[in-house]
Amino acid sequence: MSRTSPAAVVALVSLLASPLAARGESICTYTDAEGVLVVSNVSAHPSCRPVRRTKDVAGLYRSPPAGAAAESRPLPAAGRPGPYLDQVKAAAAKYKLPEALILAVMAVESNFDPRALSDKGAMGLMQLMPATARDLFVTDAWDPSQNIEGGSRYLRVLANQYAGDMVRTLAAYNAGPDAVRRAGDAVPNIPETQEYVRKVLALYQAYKAGR
Repeated sequence: MSRTSPAAVVALVSLLASPLAARGESICTYTDAEGVLVVSNVSAHPSCRPVRRTKDVAGLYRSPPAGAAAESRPLPAAGRPGPYLDQVKAAAAKYKLPEALILAVMAVESNFDPRALSDKGAMGLMQLMPATARDLFVTDAWDPSQNIEGGSRYLRVLANQYAGDMVRTLAAYNAGPDAVRRAGDAVPNIPETQEYVRKVLALYQAYKAGR
């Protein structure tokens, strides 16, 4: 993962740990010189464009499709992304992420099932929680393209926050940045999170090697 400039790091926010919308702050977005999307509450950047938010979230999400899975099903080995490889390639290019990383996260999160619904309410291919999806400007988390775009954007935000450290990025994606902070900026002592990081890294290496 590419590192970002100190100024960009200051501008970036952790969307899950402290959603700007929940605090009522105005936010704006711009793309920096490296092509990385920056979400900021600082409007000094000349290219920063305000984003309108609505307090009424009713109707933003459709009900889960019929037959939605009860929970996501992690894969023990690399699987096929089905019809979503083009969306993965586009998101990887846009957010400067390895395609293999997005595929690995998707495999462990949802087993490439766009209907996957966890018992905690996480939705779709990369298992976005409703509040996180809203902060990532995903209006329909059951739409595969939007879901992959939102999940990849969040990976990029976390990668910037942790200076490209893949282990902490994955730990925060699973347990949240607050849990990583409480663990001393390391992987939390949570068996689920530790197993999650291990599985994603193993699949990342497999996809990277083309297996």
